[in-house]
Amino acid sequence: MGEAKQGMNWQKIAKRVRIPLGFAFAIFYIWFSHPTRTLLIAGAAVALLGVWIRAYASGYVNKNERLACTGPYAFTRNPLYLGSVVIGAGFAIAAMNLWIAIALVVMYVVIYVPVIRGEEAFLTSRFPEFAFYTENVPRLLPRLTPARLGSGGSGGFSRELYLKHREYNALIGTLAMLCVLVVKLIRYSH
Repeated sequence: MGEAKQGMNWQKIAKRVRIPLGFAFAIFYIWFSHPTRTLLIAGAAVALLGVWIRAYASGYVNKNERLACTGPYAFTRNPLYLGSVVIGAGFAIAAMNLWIAIALVVMYVVIYVPVIRGEEAFLTSRFPEFAFYTENVPRLLPRLTPARLGSGGSGGFSRELYLKHREYNALIGTLAMLCVLVVKLIRYSH
């Protein structure tokens, strides 16, 4: 019982600190990154792919109202977090710094794994069909083909949901960080 309670407490803490920790990490990242032109272009391409994954996923999820299991949710149960991992990988590529890559991996494991588990516990209690969904769709790494889960799901992409979830903030943040890296590249290449 004690371990379960500690796990639940850490899930709550992780959920609360993930955004402020992200801002603190951004400062660490900017200070220690050493982008080159080639790696910045490659990293930006990967990061923007992650932004697209998040944007696409956000247009399918209607939080707490119905279980999303179509679109990207037919490939992975957590396409939003997959998008975040891809964004992080892009920035790790652009940074050209092993410590940044290690810090990103640690952050994802310590923060996102408990958050995902907490969300899955909520979804299990809220949606009886979630158990069937978890048997057919992997947690993070996507399937190669979409799961056929019957007639349930959230339908097609909704621009309104994308806007409601303010997922454009991921694009704005990514572009801002990329601009900082471009400035840093220009400043230190002369």
